[in-house]
Amino acid sequence: MDNSFQFKKMGFVDKNMIPYLHSVVILIPVFNDWESLFILLKNLDDFLSKLDIKVSVVIVDDASTVVSVSSWFTNGWKCIDSLLVVELKRNLGSQRAIAIGLAYIEANISCDAVVVMDGDGEDKPEDVSRLIEKCCEEKLKKVVFAYRRKRSESQQFKIFYLIYKKVFQLLTGRQIRFGNFSIVPRRSLNRLVAVAEIWNHYASGVIRSRLQYSEIVTDRGERITGESKMNFTALVTHGLSSLSVYSDVIGTRLLLFSLILILVGFILVTIVISIKLFTNLAIPGWSTFTIGLLCLFILQTMTISLLLMFIVLGSRSLYTTLPCRDYQSYIIQSYNLYSEVSHV
Repeated sequence: MDNSFQFKKMGFVDKNMIPYLHSVVILIPVFNDWESLFILLKNLDDFLSKLDIKVSVVIVDDASTVVSVSSWFTNGWKCIDSLLVVELKRNLGSQRAIAIGLAYIEANISCDAVVVMDGDGEDKPEDVSRLIEKCCEEKLKKVVFAYRRKRSESQQFKIFYLIYKKVFQLLTGRQIRFGNFSIVPRRSLNRLVAVAEIWNHYASGVIRSRLQYSEIVTDRGERITGESKMNFTALVTHGLSSLSVYSDVIGTRLLLFSLILILVGFILVTIVISIKLFTNLAIPGWSTFTIGLLCLFILQTMTISLLLMFIVLGSRSLYTTLPCRDYQSYIIQSYNLYSEVSHV
C-alpha cells in the first residue's frame, strides 16, 4: 500500500513524507497497574489500527506485587501483533525499567522505532500517532518528545514542578520540560542504549547524550484507574535523579561559583584593611572582627571548593551501569502474553 496515501488518510499534511515507519515497538514500564494497562492497550489498538503499521508491545514488569490477569491480553487485537512481558528481578523504578526495556528491544527485536510511554493513561493514545508523524517529518533522525502544555496535578505540585525545572536550568544550563513519552528511531536507539545516564533519568540522559531531539505539544491525559504515584517525595527523588545525570556539570559550576566567592572575600578583606590603614573611618575593633569573619568565610568556601573538585573527579572514575551491557542481569524472564502467529 502506498505510504503517502496512509498519511493523507490520517490527515497528515505532508503526503510525500518519507521514510515511513513500518514497524513500531511500544515500550511501557508497569508496576501493578495491569487494569489501566489493559484499557490503554485497547485504546491504542483502536487508534493505531488506522495506520498501515506493524505494532508490537513490550511491557517491562517492574517486579509487580499484583499478578496480571493474562486472559485479559489474549483476545482480539486489531493492530497489535504481539505482547511481550520482560519481568525484572526487583523493583527499580520507571527510569531504570525504561533503560532495561530499550536495551532489550535493541538487542532482540527488529523495528523502525520505539515509543516510550506510561501505562496509566496520562500519555494519551491519540498522541502516539502524532509522535510517529513527527518522527517521519524528522526523517527518523531525531528522538521526539511529547511536551505537556497542561498538567492535571494539584496546584501545589505544579508549583514545585516549576521550581524543579528552574533549578535544573540554573544548575545545568539546560532546559527540561518533557518526560518519558517519546519516540526513538532505530538509529538513535542503537546509540542511546550505550548512554549510561539513561539509567538514572531517561529524558536527561537523552539530552546529555547529544542525540538530536525535537518536541510536540500535548495535553496530559487523566489517569485511567487508581491514584498517581507521583507525590512530593517522588517528585524530589525524580528531580535529584535528573540532576545526577549532570553531576560533573553541576559540580564544576558550583566550584566556579565558590572560587568567585573566594575572590570576593579577598577583595572585601583588602578593602577593610585599606580602610583601617589609610582612612579615619575605622571604628576600633570593627576591622579585626570583620576580617576574622571574612577569613572564616573564605576558609569554609575553600573547603567546599576542594570537596566539589574531588566529587567531580571521582564521578568520572566510578563504575557506571551501561544498559546495553548490564540489562540481562536484572531480568528473570521474558514471555509472550499474546502473539498473532499463535492465534492464526
